[in-house]
Amino acid sequence: MSVQDSPVEWVNEHIRKYVETGGEQGHEWQPGVFTLLLTTVGRKSGKPRRTALIYQPHGDAYVVVASYGGAPEHPAWYRNLLERNEAEVQVKSDVFRARARTATGEERAELWKLMTEVWPAYDEYARKTDREIPVVVLERA
Repeated sequence: MSVQDSPVEWVNEHIRKYVETGGEQGHEWQPGVFTLLLTTVGRKSGKPRRTALIYQPHGDAYVVVASYGGAPEHPAWYRNLLERNEAEVQVKSDVFRARARTATGEERAELWKLMTEVWPAYDEYARKTDREIPVVVLERA
């Protein structure tokens, strides 16, 4: 089954280069800002959906933020994970199955700080929306 990538063209180009080069191109999206590829199963379509996300390692896990630029709703990939907490993750050339969970409480606060250190705009996104922006921990399955 083919994977449907982002509807945003520049994100598609980023994903294409990442996949073709095993992350040699695209892993470091901007200086000091690293991305992984997350493939979820569409909650309505049942088809694989892939996107690129800024991440930070945390122990043996990877942390991502469901910011959607501060939009009022959660991004589709996060809604897919709420339906089915399993995904495929690619970090550079390492591709693996992962379980996803949403951080809460003190853990969320700690991980939010970790993520805003690499992408300060997350704080701006949080100010733009009434929803609490989820911080997601991806752990190898």
